[in-house]
Amino acid sequence: MVNRAQPVKSGSGIIAAALVAALIFATLAAVFMRAEHGTGFTRADYSVLRFTLVQATLSAVISVALAVPVARALARRRFFGRGILITVMGAPFILPVIVAVLGLLAVFGRAGWLNQITGFIGLPPVQIYGLHGVVLAHVFFNLPLATRLILQAWQEIPAERFRLAAQLGFGPRAMFRQIEYPLLRRVVPGALAVIFALCLSSFAVALTLGGGPRATTIELAIYQAFRFDFDLARAALLSLTQLGLTILAALMVLQSAGATAFDSGPGRAVRRWDGKNLTAKLFDMACIALAAVFLMLPLAAVILAGLRTLPDVAGLMLWPVLISLSIALISTAILLLLALPMAVATALGRGAGLLETAGLLGLAASPLVIGTGLFILIRPIANPTALALPVTALVNAVMALPFALRILIPRAREVIRRHGRLALSLGMAGGPFIRRILLPRMRPQIGFAAGLSAALSMGDLGVIALFADPDFATLPLQIYRLMGAYRMADAAGAALMLLFLSLTIFWLFDRGGRWHAEA
Repeated sequence: MVNRAQPVKSGSGIIAAALVAALIFATLAAVFMRAEHGTGFTRADYSVLRFTLVQATLSAVISVALAVPVARALARRRFFGRGILITVMGAPFILPVIVAVLGLLAVFGRAGWLNQITGFIGLPPVQIYGLHGVVLAHVFFNLPLATRLILQAWQEIPAERFRLAAQLGFGPRAMFRQIEYPLLRRVVPGALAVIFALCLSSFAVALTLGGGPRATTIELAIYQAFRFDFDLARAALLSLTQLGLTILAALMVLQSAGATAFDSGPGRAVRRWDGKNLTAKLFDMACIALAAVFLMLPLAAVILAGLRTLPDVAGLMLWPVLISLSIALISTAILLLLALPMAVATALGRGAGLLETAGLLGLAASPLVIGTGLFILIRPIANPTALALPVTALVNAVMALPFALRILIPRAREVIRRHGRLALSLGMAGGPFIRRILLPRMRPQIGFAAGLSAALSMGDLGVIALFADPDFATLPLQIYRLMGAYRMADAAGAALMLLFLSLTIFWLFDRGGRWHAEA
């Protein structure tokens, strides 16, 4: 593909990748230069580093350990609503963090449902703040992700292996040793690495559930050094530490990627002959039910609490809603301007490795690191708070870029492979090929990537916390301020608005992309 003529050129994709790389490296350089005047790590900084590593490790291990039996149960059971349940389990990925935190507080908090039950039967109350609260929230977000990763690998096992195991009379131990253990050995390290990397950059969860200095992540410490002490040297030093950890985690993810593939088989639906006894059935259904309850209860709590106060806060949230929608739409537009040409250039195969690496830089540098660098760069020439909206939109777009590329690149490759040579023979290259062939056939993927970016931007509570002033707030930041003022009822109403807006904007983009899309 590299050596023959192509219907489109890769120049715009290379320019987009160069802009992304320039943005990230410029902000990192600004942070690095500022860190040279720092005083080094203090005892408190080492405590922050230790807590960050501990909570990320515990979150990854617990999430994957719980996901294994849930994924196994979903892989070998068929029941009404199974597909819907699997789809719903992906919702926490686009769920605004602040909404999930409010739901967890409603269930596990001091006055939550669980403590009401324990108080009724005379048991001591459950405390959600601190390390266990941070880990609980991360498990809530990452249990569905780990389950989907493991379930996908489980479903790639050819049906012939299960048929052969049944013919050989494999029992549960033999089935685990010969089929399931090799699968888990391949897929579990990758799932652990992905979740560990995601939990390293925890900010909103630690901000709301950390409970004090002993439960502070590096991301939160950067925010505190920047926002409260205005200690740019310490913020820069912590940013470099965060960068090193995220690069290490990204290398772990890349090292474990692609190690879960099985031989494909003829493609028939996988039929399972194991787990037919009553004990196995009851265990599988219990795993599925408990996981569903754990994931659905916080959402139900937010909806029930928010419905009572939504009419009272709807009018007060108009300005934060407009700001959040503006940031989400601008961020989505920036994302598409970057992701589409990069995906096409990568699909052409010319410098694909470098282009994909540029797209993945957003995973290596955390939002607060980029935000800190942008503040350092902007401050000498302009007031950073006056540029809060475009800066937040830009950083959100860069953070969503790796996910968008994973969605767009495979489809771009397929369209160019199937239609590129015919388009060239018809003299349809450049703009006409993009308008008439490429974009119409990529509409579902473009809609999904845009919806994902918009939903993630709607619920972001990161860079905006660095740049916003008291008169400028997105809806997530306003919810956090209401929580800090102990106005939990008003926060629940605003959280319901945010939940509805995030899901709606995702659905509109996703549905719009698939509406009358060409196959």
